[in-house]
Amino acid sequence: MKILSSISLSVILLAFISGLIQANAAVESVKCNNAASRCYGKNVYCPAECPSTYSKDPYAKVCYINCDHPQCKTECKRRKASCDTPGSACYDPRFIGGDGVVFYFHGKSNEHFSLVSDTNLQINGRFIGHRPAGRTRDFTWIQALGVLFNTRTFSLEATKAATWDSEIDHLKFTYNGQDLVVPEGSLSIWYSPEKDVKVERVSSRNSAIVTLKDTVEILVNVVPVTKEDDRVHNYQVPANDCFVHLEVQFRFFNLSPKVDGVLGRTYRPDFENPAKPGVAMPVLGGEEKYRTPSLLSPDCQSCIFSTQSGSKQEASSSIDYGTLDCTRGASAGYGIVCRK
Repeated sequence: MKILSSISLSVILLAFISGLIQANAAVESVKCNNAASRCYGKNVYCPAECPSTYSKDPYAKVCYINCDHPQCKTECKRRKASCDTPGSACYDPRFIGGDGVVFYFHGKSNEHFSLVSDTNLQINGRFIGHRPAGRTRDFTWIQALGVLFNTRTFSLEATKAATWDSEIDHLKFTYNGQDLVVPEGSLSIWYSPEKDVKVERVSSRNSAIVTLKDTVEILVNVVPVTKEDDRVHNYQVPANDCFVHLEVQFRFFNLSPKVDGVLGRTYRPDFENPAKPGVAMPVLGGEEKYRTPSLLSPDCQSCIFSTQSGSKQEASSSIDYGTLDCTRGASAGYGIVCRK
């Protein structure tokens, strides 16, 4: 009987181990590549809720590793830009700073403003909009982003339309002044020749993720001003333009304590938000400080970007971020940046 019991126990144990192996085979493991993290080099299995780092469904949650978690934990997140998280810029336009505080920056229609300016990165935004009769300022939206890093440039913009058609792609990309062709289709990917820029379509059209290696991840959706938006806010949108614009969510890696810009300043360790408590729609000014001559210009009163800065910069642990390698050991892809 003891022999039979031992055999039965062994069979059960083998079945249990086999089940674990099969379960783990159904999920991916991800590795933390942030050398500053205690989790560096560790492989962790994804949770059952999001067993993979990719999905053809743009609204599905995917797996990423939180390199700053004490237990090196994997978590789930969506791959489309969220307008309700720190680092986002949406609507007309409403920002959520790195400090989690909501504020508005209206700028001016058909002008450009520095959203982020750091020693090795600058991100400018082109604002579009109009001013109905009787108003003292423009209604504005972010129509394009211009990115400067090292000696290279990248831009993405939402193309103009009189009426919105979701079956038409309104995303336009350029790299070093040359137009890019990123084929329509979920998970369609383009890499720069140096492999330091990755553009990935999250859905077939009008949604993408742009990743600058070890620097920033930019999630964008292209959307119009809808008739309901127009009714609620009284934008008085003209019949020949639905003001196609961007919803943006930024995830930064290793910003310096001197970072500036409309959004970038909120990531400084010493930033004190001037938004008054209790104000429903706090507006932060500074148009003159952040205005740039063009989408890809590094020049503004508060800009600190320099092509001579190199890859090294003074960093602060309070604004340091971890990275995720979504490639499972392959060379394609840079991973997803996770915020503290």
